[in-house]
Amino acid sequence: MLYREAGNKLRKMLQERYDPRESTAIADMVMEHITTKNRIQRLVDDAALDDHQVEQLEEYTQRLQGGVPVQYVLGHAWFMGQRFRVNRDVLIPRPETEELVQWILGDEDLSASPLILDIGTGSGCIPIMLKKKWPMANVHTVDVSAGALAIAQQNALDLKAELAFHQADFLDEETWDALPAADIIVSNPPYVPLVEKASMASHVVDYEPHVALFVPDEDALLFYRQILRFAGHKLRKGGRIYVETHYNLAQQVAALAEQSEVRQDMFGKERMVRIQM
Repeated sequence: MLYREAGNKLRKMLQERYDPRESTAIADMVMEHITTKNRIQRLVDDAALDDHQVEQLEEYTQRLQGGVPVQYVLGHAWFMGQRFRVNRDVLIPRPETEELVQWILGDEDLSASPLILDIGTGSGCIPIMLKKKWPMANVHTVDVSAGALAIAQQNALDLKAELAFHQADFLDEETWDALPAADIIVSNPPYVPLVEKASMASHVVDYEPHVALFVPDEDALLFYRQILRFAGHKLRKGGRIYVETHYNLAQQVAALAEQSEVRQDMFGKERMVRIQM
């Protein structure tokens, strides 16, 4: 089977589950992963898949038909131009989160050497990219999940970013003594109310870790209140907090503090909040 035929066949199959644009993007990701050639290279050299590549394509197709997100199928996702390992222990990095990192980098003095604490490590995309773009910073990160920390630590090794990792349940205030005092706190915490679960895409609900997604309907600001409470003990004078949040909750998050600013994401949704302490 030639590259073009294989890609078209995969794309048509994916249209049973995804819209045409997303189907094309996913098929392109899979074909590039299998062949190690980008779309232009595959058009110029429309070669035949070898036996191993055919087996890979069959395996990936079966998993994609079952609804597994392509990033979990391939074992990686891209974030700010870097390739991050991912599995079902971590959320798939989103483009909106890149904007949170860019806000911090554009807002702060990158010649300084602050201590940054990231709350909710996941794949490590936020703290790793902060460290790579801001080498003078001392970056710590914390997560409740041992599986997530293992992935983040491997990503840090792959991308040559020196971080300090902490495993702790951040909601448990007794764990806070083991965490460092910080100049900057950053977090993309769980913020999706459980009531929205029924309306979300199945490939998110069925495969991405619920502990990193959902909060109780009656307490959607749970993590933000805890972050502010922690900051009262551990954020140094003049420090700042940067968080990603649900677009319906951004104003409520901002209202938790006297000095705050809400910023929209690329889609015009209120997605990020900066708090000055």
